[in-house]
This record gives sequence, structure tokens and C-alpha cells, in this order.
Amino acid sequence: MCHSPGRDSQILKIVYNILILKSMPNDNKKNRKYTVVSLFAGCGGLDLGFKGGFTSLGKKYAPNAFDVKWANDFNDKACITFEKNFNAPIVCGDIVEILKGNYPDLLSPKMPQSVDIVLGGFPCQDFSLAGKRKGFDALRGLLYRSMVETVERLRPALFVAENVKGLLSMDDGKAIETIIKDFSDLGYNVVYKLHHAANFGVPQNRERVIIVGTDKKRKLPEFEFPKETHSQENWVTLFEAIGDLENKKEGDIPNHFWSKAKRLEGTQGNSITSAGKIAPTMRAEHHGNIEFHWNKKRRLSAREAARIQTFPDEFIFYPSTSSAYKQIGNAVPPVLGWHVANTVEKFLYKNLK
Repeated sequence: MCHSPGRDSQILKIVYNILILKSMPNDNKKNRKYTVVSLFAGCGGLDLGFKGGFTSLGKKYAPNAFDVKWANDFNDKACITFEKNFNAPIVCGDIVEILKGNYPDLLSPKMPQSVDIVLGGFPCQDFSLAGKRKGFDALRGLLYRSMVETVERLRPALFVAENVKGLLSMDDGKAIETIIKDFSDLGYNVVYKLHHAANFGVPQNRERVIIVGTDKKRKLPEFEFPKETHSQENWVTLFEAIGDLENKKEGDIPNHFWSKAKRLEGTQGNSITSAGKIAPTMRAEHHGNIEFHWNKKRRLSAREAARIQTFPDEFIFYPSTSSAYKQIGNAVPPVLGWHVANTVEKFLYKNLK
């Protein structure tokens, strides 16, 4: 049989194009949006980090490939803030009741198992070094089990949990061992690490435990945590974060209002911040005694606290200053969340078939 040179050339071109296409990255996979369910979401600090596409302290954080399908929190005021800042539904209610099936189509056994990620900053008050450290003897200390049950039902490729440093020493280390075992028993590779938020550009003395589990059934390897971007020598200072707000009048920008509580020497939250250092930990339960500005004229405003937590200025907290303080203190710093999320995205793109 004779072949014309023109046809042979066309066949070679087709074969060449097929080989080239096979060697190229799967754009559909690369452009995929991974679905997220977010528990104990609060005002949405971790969710904002996963969503990305925001500017904090003059630096842009690119959008990430995550789509929050729905979130949950018990605090009605935090739910209002979440609803107004995210294009995603939030179910305001007790996760324990939700898991009993009191909300249709949410976490029910019939719900399609199509969620890629489960997030959860489960309540930390009873694990905190500053708290009463009741741990597993307290109801709130057992709420992590609701996240375990959610992971069991939805079977995500990966989950991310967050908690305070005190979790590592609770019950002589038995608390973290129990939590890791409960998640591991579901068939997940579980790793955890204590992160200092300042090492990721957050101008704050905030240490948090990040726990990540990857699905063994999908043959996913253990997760590797993001590399730090800062060291103590180049931590972002308080002045760099909020210096431009020092002389702004109260109310000039959203949430720039501050507590008028009088200063009581020697009590928590009544210290004076230093402009050239990172801020102390922004606390949720300060009852108005958030730390004083370095100018000694007033306490830090809610907007300054939000900046310290790396929320962008366009992220507005509702409905009051006292509520804003609490929501901000409870949140995961979005910038820390972004670094975790960006690493999760690369991990899934590389390993999830």
C-alpha cells in the first residue's frame, strides 16, 4: 500500500500532539475547586485563609482552589459576620444537634460523599494553658468528637484541625494522643505540629497546633507542613501592622472602636504594647481589658486587633465592638490559614487522583 508524504506528515503530527498532551499537566485537575465543609468556623479566619484572594498588611495572598460548601458555628454573632463576609451558607447551631439529623441534608447518612476537605478549629477553652484545663472532663473539650464523626461520615481526602498550644500538655500528653488515635482509627495518616504565627508574617505572639489527616484509602501520603517565611529577626512588628491607625479618630474606619475599661495594674490584658515588637496574643475572653496601645492613651481598637490577626480592612465584624473582639480572638489568623491552605492545595494537586 502506498502512503502519500502529506498523509504521513499529518499522522506524525497527530501522534506528536497526543504525546505532548500526555506529558502536559492536567489543566482540568489543576483548575479544580476542592470542596470544603467548615466546622466551628467562627467569623471565618481559617476559611478566609483557604479561600485566599485578600490583602493583609500590604501583601497580597492569591486565591486558593477551595470552595466552602457550608460552615457551622454555635455563636450567632459570629455567624452574622461570616454570612456578611462570605458567599457561603453557615448553619448557626449546635453541631451535636446537627449530627443527630435535626438539620435536613446536612451531614445525614444519605448526604453525597463528595466533600474534599473538612476544617475545624474545635473549641479550645478547656485545652488552654490560661484556662481551667478541664480537658476531657468538660463537654466543650469533647466537641472534637463531633469533628471525628463528621470526618467519618463525609470521608474527605484531607482534614485540618486547629487548637491551642495547651492541647499538647493536657493530661500529660494523653489528650493529643487520644485525639490522634480517634482520627487515625478512621483510616487517616495524622500528623500535627506546633506553629508560631509570627513565623508566617502574623505580628503576634500566637502559638497554635495544626493537625492534618490524609486518607489512607486514597493512598495519600502523610502531609508535610508549610515552610516558615519569617524568623525572629524579621518578624512583622506592631508598628508595621497598625502604625497608620494610631492617630485615626475613633470610627474613622470600620471597627476602629476601642474598650474604655480602666487600667488595673498587674492584671491580664492591662500591659502596654511595644511598637517595635510583635503583639501579645489576641484573646477571645478579655472582658474589655484588651492591651493598651503603645501611646498609653487608649486600648487597642477592634480594627487594630483584626490587623494583628491579619484580617484585611474590608473584613467587617458585626454587630458590636465587644463581639468583634471576641470573634477576632477566637479566629485563626487568615495569613497562617493561607499558608496551610496553599500547601494543602499543592499536596492535593500532586497526590489526589
